[in-house]
Amino acid sequence: MDTVLGVIVGLVVLMVLVVAHEFGHFIASRRNGVRVLEFGIGFPPRAVAWIKDPKTHKWRRLKRSEWDKAGMAKTVGVEKTSGTEKSAAPLYIKSRGDEKKIFQDGLIFSLNWLPIGGFCQMDGESAEDEREGTFGKASYWKKTKILFAGVAMNWLVAFIIFTVLAWVGMPQFLDNQFTLDADTRVDRVPVKVKSVHEGSPAEAAGFLENDYIIKVNGEEVRSGTDITTINKNNAGKEVKYTVQRDTQLKCIDTCGDPMEQKSDIELTATLNSADADYLLGVTMESSESLSYSTWSAPIVGAGLTLQLTGETFRGLGELVWNLVSGAFRQLSFDGAVRESGREAIETVGDSVTGPVGIIGVLFPSFTSAGPANLAFLAAVISVSLACMNVLPIPALDGGRWLLITIFKLRKKRLTKEIEEKIVARAFMVLLGLIVLVTILDITRFFR
Repeated sequence: MDTVLGVIVGLVVLMVLVVAHEFGHFIASRRNGVRVLEFGIGFPPRAVAWIKDPKTHKWRRLKRSEWDKAGMAKTVGVEKTSGTEKSAAPLYIKSRGDEKKIFQDGLIFSLNWLPIGGFCQMDGESAEDEREGTFGKASYWKKTKILFAGVAMNWLVAFIIFTVLAWVGMPQFLDNQFTLDADTRVDRVPVKVKSVHEGSPAEAAGFLENDYIIKVNGEEVRSGTDITTINKNNAGKEVKYTVQRDTQLKCIDTCGDPMEQKSDIELTATLNSADADYLLGVTMESSESLSYSTWSAPIVGAGLTLQLTGETFRGLGELVWNLVSGAFRQLSFDGAVRESGREAIETVGDSVTGPVGIIGVLFPSFTSAGPANLAFLAAVISVSLACMNVLPIPALDGGRWLLITIFKLRKKRLTKEIEEKIVARAFMVLLGLIVLVTILDITRFFR
């Protein structure tokens, strides 16, 4: 049930983030004089739709019989787009083998059956469209604002979430996570031992259920991940653990110094080898550190958004470098070099997560960890969506802007045929990458 709930929550969160992105395009389009034909939540098939009358500014529900006509005012048989028709928003349908132009007078808002995002359909999205009120007719600066408005909206969503979390309790997931020391209180919850495996190094060392692990080899730990990492680095070695057996212990840093109430207990365990089923032999209960801010919450929100943006671009850079360098090293005659190249390529596969991994693995685990963790994950994904859409890939916002910019600098016309051909090829490459990453996610899921 936790997995099912996590998947449902993941679908909803991703849809909200994508709709927020598209809403940025919608606002920028309307403010810059570009007509929007339809704003949809989810993807077709359509479930229900409304149309806004541009004269009365009232909404009415579109009957199912009107869907194909999109609330038409009139129809005129034409052979092709003339570019001179004074229409609010032309759409095309096939009727008895003849191509007909449908004049749509109002904005359509639709709810659709596939909960995988949303869309903002602007009038005349081809750069060569010259009709008034179309995207193609808009100036270069207006096109820039419209294309990057979705990216800005995703950054804004992340900023708002991080600001709220800074006020109510921000999970500490990053090393050197951005905070203002002058206005930050950190409550660090120690890691709790949920169970001890029979015959394990932990049992031999004297670990008991409900022990709190405070330090490992003299180093303070903030989460179970810290302990797992230190254990991996010391497989087969002797490791010293500082534990506390106060079952009422809640936090360490700011809760009245409960550590002073009882003395620490030092336990020494000789870990299993790296190829064993486990190293220490304890099951740890999820724990986290929370930081709290007051007046500096907006500053923390902005700073953490910038920090994650930088980390995302750095990670993308490392990913591309490992992929390219690994591929070139595979051409070497030196076996050691080829092996290092293979390892570099494997790190690429391990570091990339697609829709299946995000919805099927990340969201279930973060949902069960609590609303603060789930909100943090949503903000991180929102930042990732912003960063990905900035990339100069023609099928994405940054790529479309780059394409328009290149043709503007060359003072050449970007025709619809050229634009569609470039975007279509880039989209096919992206689709192939999505399929590849999805396969990797599925293999990890059943590994």
